[in-house]
Amino acid sequence: MKNYINEIEAALQRYLPEGEYAEQNLIDAVRYSLDLKGKRVRPSLTLAFAELCGGTAQAAMPFACAVEMVHTYSLIHDDLPCMDNDDFRRGKPSNHKVYGEDIALLAGDALQSMAYTTMLSAEAVAAVGGERAARAACILAEKSGLLGMVGGQTIDLSIEQKQVGIELVQTMEEKKTACLIEAACMMGCVVGGGTDEQVKAAEQYAHSIGLAFQIVDDILDVTSTAEELGKPIGSDQENEKNTFMSLLGLDRCRALVKLLTAQAKEALTAFDGDTAELAEFAEKLANRKK
Repeated sequence: MKNYINEIEAALQRYLPEGEYAEQNLIDAVRYSLDLKGKRVRPSLTLAFAELCGGTAQAAMPFACAVEMVHTYSLIHDDLPCMDNDDFRRGKPSNHKVYGEDIALLAGDALQSMAYTTMLSAEAVAAVGGERAARAACILAEKSGLLGMVGGQTIDLSIEQKQVGIELVQTMEEKKTACLIEAACMMGCVVGGGTDEQVKAAEQYAHSIGLAFQIVDDILDVTSTAEELGKPIGSDQENEKNTFMSLLGLDRCRALVKLLTAQAKEALTAFDGDTAELAEFAEKLANRKK
């Protein structure tokens, strides 16, 4: 997949307030987490699918940034002591370790609001039209909300230190992890002018790579090191979490990643354009080491 990272980084900075404000501590906390340079997988997928469907990365950029804002808010909240209680994120102290739990909580809240301001701004509407902008915003709200990412996190909390079956764990991860990746791909299709069939295919592609992504995460939490990942390892086992690894074991997890990657590549046949880079990206995620 084309490297959009520099464009995304520059665009994210444009949406942060400049100057001095009474809320400066909150702005600094938001900036701190947005600046923790990650792989920018979700916004890159938004831009890639927009271009695949005939749109431009420039027009789709506000929607790509919105996905990253929601993702960043979720990471801030995930790291809080009341959630996963992680002290590090991408090799640096978690937001609440720098700014305190109260400001970290508010930084996550602010990022969620920023996402919708960004998608429904005059700039975004002028670039893709009001109908497409509204549809994309609705997709992000649904996939990240009550029955999506937030719902998945709720299931995760509810089953801690309980023995559950693989079906519930898969449902949890479909919501907690895959849903936001689905939103990213679907939004790219929508703002790029894709058909309903293509939006559905993008959802399937994202669902498959999202689940594979999480299974690889579970594998790395057991087999990797904190230095390689830039975050603590072994926390799943320490917190007695139900994961694909704890329920299926290494060999079955690797086989499932292979199957899901094949399904993701099959979903790309719904598009007329060149999907080789997206297929390669699915393989890259499946074989990542961090």
